[in-house]
Amino acid sequence: MSNDSTKKMIIVALGVCLVCSVFVSSAAVFLHGRQEDNKELDKIKNILIAGDLQTDGGDVQRIFKEKVDIGLADLKTGAFLPKDQYSDKLNPNTFDIKSMADDNEYGMSIPSQKDIAHIFRMPKYMPIYMIKTGQNVEKYILPFYGKGLWSTMYGFMALGSDLRTIEALTFYEHGETPGLGGEVDNPKWKALWVGKKAFDENGNVKITVIKGRVDPSSPDAKYEVDGLSGATLTTRGLDAMVKFWLSENGYGRFIQQCKSQKEGIHEQG
Repeated sequence: MSNDSTKKMIIVALGVCLVCSVFVSSAAVFLHGRQEDNKELDKIKNILIAGDLQTDGGDVQRIFKEKVDIGLADLKTGAFLPKDQYSDKLNPNTFDIKSMADDNEYGMSIPSQKDIAHIFRMPKYMPIYMIKTGQNVEKYILPFYGKGLWSTMYGFMALGSDLRTIEALTFYEHGETPGLGGEVDNPKWKALWVGKKAFDENGNVKITVIKGRVDPSSPDAKYEVDGLSGATLTTRGLDAMVKFWLSENGYGRFIQQCKSQKEGIHEQG
């Protein structure tokens, strides 16, 4: 083959690569907005699922607006942030966990000895999604995230009105191995969480994702969930992230304050 022919082949190959790269880049830019919208829609669906609200065949965004109340909890104090203190960034309707965790004003670093979820940073405030009947909150839906084996997993845990019983667990973003750690999306496994107790009678975090299967005869069975078969590191990550977010480092102060308010209303009644 002549040098001239070789040069022509190289030029053609480079041309094809250039055209393909332009198409791929253009498609990525064009589809970015749609991808972000789909991610947001999937997150809303998971909130509705955690709240046991029907989503099949319905307008998900309409159902969300009609059925779900949102507040911003100050994780340091446990109190809801007054609405007159909302801002463009600090707004529960547009709250983005990733960007707020990295924000110099609204995010904070986690000391290594406390960072059992291996997330390094977290927002100072977190959105709380509430399903109400009248003025009574029936479910509190808490966003949470933590490191699995290959990825950071993002999901929601729903606590019942007693702020102790787990009503649902869902995930809307992760990159765990399909068939192994990816089983966090398996409806059968997620159903195992329903009815489990997150805390003991004294308010200590007790929920645990164990290695293997729960022994129903064990006195701790109500606090335990089966681990994911063949996914030991993902199981450990799940256990750590749940414990972190339910502790005083996460939603602990918020949960305690809500309980105290409920007890005060009950005593007055």
